[in-house]
Amino acid sequence: MVLYNYVTQEQLAGFDKYKYSAVDTNPLSVYVMHPFWNFVVKFLPTWLAPNLITFTGFMLLVLNFVMLSYYDFDFTASSAGHEHVPSWVWVAAGIFNFLAYTLDGVDGKQARRTNSSTPLGELFDHGLDSWTCVLFVSTVYSVFGRGESGVGVVTLYYILWVVLFSFILSHWEKYNTGILFLPWGYDMSLVTISLVYLVTAVVGVETWYQPVLFHFRYRDVFTFMIIGCSFTVTLPMSLYNILKAYRSNTLKHSSWYEAMLPCSHQSSSSSSPPSGWSSLRPTSWTSSPESSTSWWAQPSPTSHVS
Repeated sequence: MVLYNYVTQEQLAGFDKYKYSAVDTNPLSVYVMHPFWNFVVKFLPTWLAPNLITFTGFMLLVLNFVMLSYYDFDFTASSAGHEHVPSWVWVAAGIFNFLAYTLDGVDGKQARRTNSSTPLGELFDHGLDSWTCVLFVSTVYSVFGRGESGVGVVTLYYILWVVLFSFILSHWEKYNTGILFLPWGYDMSLVTISLVYLVTAVVGVETWYQPVLFHFRYRDVFTFMIIGCSFTVTLPMSLYNILKAYRSNTLKHSSWYEAMLPCSHQSSSSSSPPSGWSSLRPTSWTSSPESSTSWWAQPSPTSHVS
């Protein structure tokens, strides 16, 4: 892994002519968050490197993950009959989550403010974003847990898969159109997660046990929103933007092979399947009855013993 050649010389040469292009049409971002970030960035010293801002925000999310891992290492603390996570942890998680979101919003503005925007900075930012997909889902999972009123571990895996799919889809869209269309779900999710942490600190995790409508609980709403938005909003919009670029003859790649290259990339020195297909292997394993994850999701043989 350390000695693997991730970037070719041809790709490195592309950094010299790369230009960042993004479109953000989310009303929450346009009318609320961007004005707020423009206000915040004025207080940052000009010597503060944008990449340091990016890394600091990422480490706040890592701190959230470590903190909740300590108090809820097996995702059972929110279940009935277990010792719950202290309220101050939820307050800290909500604050750290919003601070990380804010720093992720101002790092690019700081780069433009100090005339230090580089393709490497964007690569660093989005590389850390790919890791935060895991941290976001794992930490918010502690709110619901895996008990009777919570979300099963296999369901958690599919939620994580959908979040990563949306992230990859946005960058595949940019690969073909040359424009990063920022998904609406990102901003709404980050603000919602911060509020969920703070609300949990005030009302307790027991509130999430209650049914919302008929027999549907908050866990079901949470799962439906993530999976539903991905396949009814993110995926259709990405395909629409690519189709729009195709009709206007502005696609960056003329052939189907080139367009799908990120999904089928394979090292010439490797005999393993292409990366796109490799991502399906853990999914089939997770769903199999032989996997330890499936076993973990089931009640233990002594769970009925009080």
